[in-house]
Amino acid sequence: MTQPIKGFSKLSKEQKIAWIGENYTENVQNTKDILRQYWNNDPKLQQLHDEFIENTISNYYLPFGIAPNFLINERIYAIPMAIEESSVVAAASKAAKFWLDRGGFKAEVIGTEKVGQVHFIYTGNSENLFRFIGKIRPSFYAEAKSITEKMEARGGGISSIEIKDKTDLLPNYYQLHCTFETLDAMGANFINSCLEQFATTLKAKADRDGFLKEGEKLEIVMSILSNYVPNCLVRAEVSCLVSDLSLDTTIPPEKCAEKIVQAVGIANVEPHRAVTHNKGIMNGVDAVILATGNDFRAVEAGVHAFAAKDGGYKSLTNASIEDGVFRFWIEIPLALGTVGGLTSLHPMVQLAHEVLQYPSAKQLMEIVAVAGLAQNFAALSSLVTTGIQEGHMKMHLLNILNQMKATKEEKTTLVSYFKNNTATHSAVVEALDKLRENL
Repeated sequence: MTQPIKGFSKLSKEQKIAWIGENYTENVQNTKDILRQYWNNDPKLQQLHDEFIENTISNYYLPFGIAPNFLINERIYAIPMAIEESSVVAAASKAAKFWLDRGGFKAEVIGTEKVGQVHFIYTGNSENLFRFIGKIRPSFYAEAKSITEKMEARGGGISSIEIKDKTDLLPNYYQLHCTFETLDAMGANFINSCLEQFATTLKAKADRDGFLKEGEKLEIVMSILSNYVPNCLVRAEVSCLVSDLSLDTTIPPEKCAEKIVQAVGIANVEPHRAVTHNKGIMNGVDAVILATGNDFRAVEAGVHAFAAKDGGYKSLTNASIEDGVFRFWIEIPLALGTVGGLTSLHPMVQLAHEVLQYPSAKQLMEIVAVAGLAQNFAALSSLVTTGIQEGHMKMHLLNILNQMKATKEEKTTLVSYFKNNTATHSAVVEALDKLRENL
């Protein structure tokens, strides 16, 4: 049994790799070879990657692709996507091409409010607490001035500070519920710094101003931003005449429109379907967020909370047919940034922003929402017509062939063959076996 190690973080990269290989893999040299082949040839760039996180031993690559021809608010975009899943980029590209000739995507940012909270315990009278917070509220702003002045100079800063009584949920639990405007920055560090200063101000004022009576306690539990940002919201939509919704030559456009509306309706009442429905949306959302150096985990958490905001987990997209017009739209919370963090450090992230023509945070919100909407449209279009597997498996074909160590010539032959034949895993295996038998 491998024993715990002390001081792992103090080892050199080579020593870390050696220890991992010797204790957790079967072939030390193979482990070293795999890890080293993904190092950057430029030592300076590799050092940059090494310093992004702790205990780095190599780089983990994801494919970086482009989905072209997105017409968004009358402007053509080529959208960078970083993702490992087959068919996502192809599906987004197909949806972009479909809507390019039908007016494209319309998007607008509804709000950019971000949230943070100071959570604390107070054992005294709630009315006294509310009066006290009202009295010292100016001090919160004043004592955080050194943190906020640069953000305020750009037009952002603290939007509001409210006291909330949560004692019906947890004994003696209160919070300062605070909102912020962080402009083109995602703002996590800014918000957390403000919140910690609020907590310091609150505790110091309570202790020094004689607010606490004998036997009363005010204790800060934690100060942290929230990744649930229902008022940092963006909307994207497409629309066309129902007669123009020609998705499949064997199914009338009217039927396609009707089935998409029904599919969205099912996702609104059936959580098992809603989760997969929304996962497909996040295929597009996460891929762009990763490519642009934003925090996809934060976005995922906030988006799924938003999908359940009405008490049940539902679709993030909506669809309707009115007066012969098909409409398809999404409203989704996205707290994104285009400055700070990896955006100024990672060369591929910088390139992604350049490809997008250096969008503002609001523009990036619109682009990401459109990517999610396009992905969902592509998935629903397949589901209500040919089924999801036909297109997905053709995109997955090369993965199967690579797993079977197919040669370049074998790949060329089988890719051509499966253009007109159904590609399942077993069918690919069988076709490759036959091809090899005939050589």
